[in-house]
Amino acid sequence: MISTKEILAKAKGLSQKDEALVCDAYAFAQKAHDGSRRYSGEPYLSHPAAIALRLADMGLGATTIAAGLLHDVIEDTNTTAEEIQKQFGDEILFLVEGVTKLGHHRYHGAQRHAESLRRLLVATAADIRVLIIKLADRYHNMETLQYVPSHKRKRIALETVEIFAPLADRLGMGLLKRDLEDLAFPFIDTDAYKHTNTLRQLNKKETERGLERIRKIVRKELVKKDFSNFYTSIRIKGLWSLHKKLQRKHDDITLIHDIAALRIIVPAINDCYMVIGAIHSLWKPLPGEFKDYIALPKPNGYQSIHTTVLTHDAGIVEIQVRTKEMHEHAQFGIASNVSYKQLGNNASKISSERFSFSWVRELIPSLLGVTKKETGVLITEKKPDASLTPPWLTELVHAQKTVTSTDEFISGLREDFFSHRVFVFTPHGDVVDLPIDSTPVDFAYAIHTDIGNHMRGARVNKKLASFNSALKNGDVVEIMTQKNAYPTQKWVDYARTSFARKHIRTALSEKEPVVIIKKTKRR
Repeated sequence: MISTKEILAKAKGLSQKDEALVCDAYAFAQKAHDGSRRYSGEPYLSHPAAIALRLADMGLGATTIAAGLLHDVIEDTNTTAEEIQKQFGDEILFLVEGVTKLGHHRYHGAQRHAESLRRLLVATAADIRVLIIKLADRYHNMETLQYVPSHKRKRIALETVEIFAPLADRLGMGLLKRDLEDLAFPFIDTDAYKHTNTLRQLNKKETERGLERIRKIVRKELVKKDFSNFYTSIRIKGLWSLHKKLQRKHDDITLIHDIAALRIIVPAINDCYMVIGAIHSLWKPLPGEFKDYIALPKPNGYQSIHTTVLTHDAGIVEIQVRTKEMHEHAQFGIASNVSYKQLGNNASKISSERFSFSWVRELIPSLLGVTKKETGVLITEKKPDASLTPPWLTELVHAQKTVTSTDEFISGLREDFFSHRVFVFTPHGDVVDLPIDSTPVDFAYAIHTDIGNHMRGARVNKKLASFNSALKNGDVVEIMTQKNAYPTQKWVDYARTSFARKHIRTALSEKEPVVIIKKTKRR
């Protein structure tokens, strides 16, 4: 059983008052869940305690940790909301009720996914910490999934990789995303899991030995160039991620060069580029394999420089260079920004302003007819600061506004927002973030509906391109328009995003048929 001492040891910067709050919440949860056990046979408290430990490890404050400890007491015990409010106050009650709302209904198939996600987004609209607690909750549930009745395991695992892992990824929580996927993998496809694990093990020792030799050479070179304040580590690719890449590479592991990568963490951005210069003076980079996510961050805020080099000692090696702040964000994403120091003592007021995700309020009711009364979640009326809203979430609001069916809702999320991405440019240098294999049709509609509806041609890297050609990272795309140009039925097949397909179908349905009346001669 995880103790309060272990939780507090993981927590950062807590005052004595904060520590007392965590201890009180632990004691309250212990008493409330007394006598209850999980499928594993462990005392139920082991679950909220594990969540609290995870939240503390992410750097969350005492309020969030306490809410993690208490997140199930209203739903699973005789504890009332009034008792939580009386002992712990409005803010913790708000977070506990936000997480509790997510578990009230159970559906099957796509409808269940939609309902689960709907409730998740509604709660997130009120406070991002609700989502972070729910992700930590899902993580521990996946750790103990083998104890759940067998007929439920695959469904839970699929929901994890289809909904929760992508949400973690889009919030920049890379470490959690990888862990969720790898915990779910053996319950989704046991044979594929064993096959992927075997392939990784066969390559792991040789790869790690080679990377250790490379690490020594890099360290020696950086010290020679007067670098002293840096550290290195070796990253091993997650099994689910490797499995998906093997599928794309026709199961040829020799075509995958990032099974393991060398990470170099430095103090400042300038240092990143100087280190890359030193690496490229030692080994030549592979053409097309240099990625500058510092100059061009991923939609989830991920920043790093990736280069793949050909070495004598270890063959083809991927090296990642980033600052300490970038590394923390890559590990914990948005959670690294929601700290106690930022929230201060007046966290409830600040959380509704600085960390408000009330843009989801615009999305959810239009999707599934949700009202505040239905959700029971207090949603701030304060207009959110647009600069704090991730661009992909702004897109999500606009792209899904008119979706009415559950299937379209889920498929749209999977295709448009939870997929691998490509970054392409307008002729003016603006970045457009699209799902992988997107076409000029998707690009045109991503810029503006009118541009898509009147597209007559496209140039990719200054060359004419067909409407169904797949765009690649770094492509510069120019759309040519004409007033009397209109979409055709073929465009529906060309489009990769549900957003583009929706607008194409709308344009086709609105286009009035031309009626030709033949004049007859009088006799």
